[in-house]
Amino acid sequence: MESGAEDRGRKSADHGSGEPPGGADQGHRGEAANRDVDDWRWTAHAGLDEIDAAAWDDLLAQTGQPTPFMGHAFLSALVDSASACADSGWQPLVLVARDSRNDRDGHGTLQAAAMLWLKRHSYGEYVFDWAWADAWERAGGRYYPKMLGAVPFTPVPGTRLLARDDTGRRRLLQVMDQQMRAMGLSSAHILFMDEADRRCAESAGWLMRRTVQFHWHNRQPQPYADMADFLASLQRDKRKKIQQERRYVREAGVTMHTLVGREIGEADWDHFHHCYTLTYRAHHSTPYLSRDFFSRMARDLPDHWLMVVGSRAGVPIARSLIALDPQRRVAWGRYWGATEAVRCLHFEACYHAPLEWCIDNGWLRFEGGAQGEHKMARGLLPVSTWSAHILADPGFHDAVARHLAREGAGMAAYVDELAEHSPFKAMSGAASDAGSDGASVEDSVAPCDDTSVDPSDGTSAASLAAASAASARA
Repeated sequence: MESGAEDRGRKSADHGSGEPPGGADQGHRGEAANRDVDDWRWTAHAGLDEIDAAAWDDLLAQTGQPTPFMGHAFLSALVDSASACADSGWQPLVLVARDSRNDRDGHGTLQAAAMLWLKRHSYGEYVFDWAWADAWERAGGRYYPKMLGAVPFTPVPGTRLLARDDTGRRRLLQVMDQQMRAMGLSSAHILFMDEADRRCAESAGWLMRRTVQFHWHNRQPQPYADMADFLASLQRDKRKKIQQERRYVREAGVTMHTLVGREIGEADWDHFHHCYTLTYRAHHSTPYLSRDFFSRMARDLPDHWLMVVGSRAGVPIARSLIALDPQRRVAWGRYWGATEAVRCLHFEACYHAPLEWCIDNGWLRFEGGAQGEHKMARGLLPVSTWSAHILADPGFHDAVARHLAREGAGMAAYVDELAEHSPFKAMSGAASDAGSDGASVEDSVAPCDDTSVDPSDGTSAASLAAASAASARA
């Protein structure tokens, strides 16, 4: 199993009917599998190239909150473009369960699956555990590699446990726990999970961590007629701020237009990637995504992208890329960059113009970024997001649990405080908290890089290390 995960050239490891890759139960906190689940045959794969794309996507479509980012094409592009691979610290590990009763040569009905990674660092995750890693290593442990269930570089909430019901989700969690321990890893983590995943993980004894993002929801039951209608729903100071920001861009001689799907040509992708890399360069960082990744997006998922272009004197100087789910009418602000510095151009390209496009086209939701209270002034509201964590060492697990209890209380108070500062007029039809079913995107103000510990993470590495060491001695 371990060798299969470390070498993409090897075939999957077969673990037989009913027996997960980790062998016998090794301390799982959840419920026993029912009779049908016991008929599943579990295999571990070194990549999605061994999994039928149609079967994967069909299973994803049956979950509670599917997104394009968990689709076979998107995940495969991350690996095949060398954006997320062993060399970059993201070693793919795919857990799959098939019904052994109709399995023929590994092609039985796909019942459950999880896209996992063996991570050798914590970059590109947006749920920061650097302090946990430091604490465990100061206590004499080895934190990396760890097991991670996430979409690389993509803090978009959605389904992470591909299963048809809670029974399948609980079994996946059990298998992840067992496999993490069998491989001698420090921990397993699932980031930006949907409500069904969260509910099952919490009941199985995983530690829950709450974070906050900011999303826009179209007005219901009467959607906004146009951008002016949306602005009219805002408090006067917020409305004037947006109007002022858009005026700065116009007065700088910059005009905006959008390209959708197959309207985005090769030259557009080239210039976008150039702008994207400049954003990283300005922050002395390295882009996560290669040009080849975006070529694969244009080829394999062409209808899932909106490009906002800012031009001056007919020459493009800025571009933002918005991911789309046409079926569910949800948009995610993802990446941006510019070749020139123009006041408020970032806000125009990443928030105002995409939001106007969503309103004009009757879309339901636009999600503008992880973190960033500045988004509230532009009509995006706080949304709770969740991750789940389990640590192999009992003392370390308990120390992190105590920290998360304190952090969670502070986060709840923070969300309550944000809700008291809605940018909308009273009775405007906009909710103060969109719930936990939204999706997040990277904060476009910074270069999509999480190299530093989140300032909201109040974990003291020293206190965690001391608690872990004391627990180990006990």
